[in-house]
Amino acid sequence: MFLSGLLSGALVIFLLCHRERVLETQLSMEVSAGIALGIGLLCGLVTMLVRSVGLFLTGLLLGLTLGAGALLGTEPIYQPPSAWVPTGGLVGLALLGALLTLRWPRPFTMLGTALLGAAVLVGCADYFLEGLALGGRLGQRLQALPALPPLCWYSWALLGAWPALGALGALAQWRLTAEGPRGHDDGILSHRLKGLQLLRIRQQEAKWQQNSGAVASEGSYHRQVPHRARSPADSLAPSYLQSLRDRQLGPSTMGTPHHAILDLDSDCGSTAPLTTPPRSNQT
Repeated sequence: MFLSGLLSGALVIFLLCHRERVLETQLSMEVSAGIALGIGLLCGLVTMLVRSVGLFLTGLLLGLTLGAGALLGTEPIYQPPSAWVPTGGLVGLALLGALLTLRWPRPFTMLGTALLGAAVLVGCADYFLEGLALGGRLGQRLQALPALPPLCWYSWALLGAWPALGALGALAQWRLTAEGPRGHDDGILSHRLKGLQLLRIRQQEAKWQQNSGAVASEGSYHRQVPHRARSPADSLAPSYLQSLRDRQLGPSTMGTPHHAILDLDSDCGSTAPLTTPPRSNQT
């Protein structure tokens, strides 16, 4: 995406600065190249940092490269009647490529970057071999000029090498790079999953420590009852309690009211009185 923004921004600004008058002065080749390089770097950074902008620009370049290749390849069999036909076709393909790239980013990003890189290689080879003959012929086709001379076989060989290089680049991105364009996203996702698992483990350990501490504190509370919480009856001897029970269960038990009998089977910590109320005289 950085290369797409750099190439598109630098090319457009270079053509504007070199062919148009800026501030009523004609800029030289070096100054135009410097301005184009600076703005191209800025465009490259924007397309790299803002994902939607990068995808949209990659789709635009995909449509433009496909349209340019189709326009050059159909020269022997089709002559456009007007300049609006090739221009409209290029704009339509560019917008279609941008929309498709935004909808399905992975395959069209690979295809767009591969075809763009192949077009750059073919353009460089055409510049060194034939002095940019393919670029000049593309401009003539956009202007819909009639009676054009036929291209040399060098140009046709370079034009035929363009889709082959594009397919090779797409295959390299699909098979050799870090699991395709989503390798970086997968790495970030796996790192986040590892962090989430580590956080869950730490939370489980903290919860286990809290539960074990609560159980230990409850056990110590049951083992060591505070002195204030104890009842005075807890310090009575078992023999004394047994003697009280035998005394109440004697022969006079039948004449004793029901409420006078002590419930010695209850908890030793009960606050019930240990002495029986005085017996009433029976007649």
